[in-house]
Amino acid sequence: MPHREAATDPGTDEASPPGSGPEQTLDLRLPEEFLETLHEEGDGTPPAHEVPAAAQEPWDTSADLLDAPADWGPVNTPAGDFHLVPVVPERDLSVITRWMNDPAVAAYWGLAGPETVTAAHLRGQCDGAGRSFPCLGVLDGTPMSYFEIYRADLDPLARHYPARPHDTGIHLLLGGVADRGRGLGSVLLRAVADLVLDRRPRCARVIAEPDLRNTPSVSAFLRAGFRFFAEVDLPDKRAALMVRDRGLRDLL
Repeated sequence: MPHREAATDPGTDEASPPGSGPEQTLDLRLPEEFLETLHEEGDGTPPAHEVPAAAQEPWDTSADLLDAPADWGPVNTPAGDFHLVPVVPERDLSVITRWMNDPAVAAYWGLAGPETVTAAHLRGQCDGAGRSFPCLGVLDGTPMSYFEIYRADLDPLARHYPARPHDTGIHLLLGGVADRGRGLGSVLLRAVADLVLDRRPRCARVIAEPDLRNTPSVSAFLRAGFRFFAEVDLPDKRAALMVRDRGLRDLL
């Protein structure tokens, strides 16, 4: 997973992943001491070096490390019925490319350009042996957002904060200009964080990492029930690590 900014564009509720760079999820080699910690936890998750190769579709639960997000089903939100639908590149490449070329999105995702640029990014997401789940956010039957649900503890991000086994990260972009700047991003972030905590019983925390300078982004996560955890130095930015805790979900 490239480190792009998980942030909101000023005046919007659009969140996107941390900035591009040489580190990729699929190239991740966790420190041996962290692998040993995972092994000692005895929670049934194999260490990263024992995860089966990504010869299967990422939605195949035999290789899935995210408890099958494709099966999480629709949820009702204050904005309408919302559903995470797995990305099918052949079907969705055009619309996602269009969203990535919106200047407000490109400023944070860094994926502006022809369809080949978006296709390469989606290919990296889909080939992750279940460590990342790219999906469309469908609101009342209309695809209107793009999400990436990923194992933050198996991502390069884990090198930069005290990761715990099964920490789960969220990246989000809102596709339409009309959907930004009216609180919709916070509604969807809360809904997806709740889905993660409801469907992933071993996950105690949902993670996000907006740029520390992006006050609208940090505010959006706070409104979605996340709390500020720490400042962290990532390869391309100083980030505000935001956390949605299972134990505090009913209080925030």
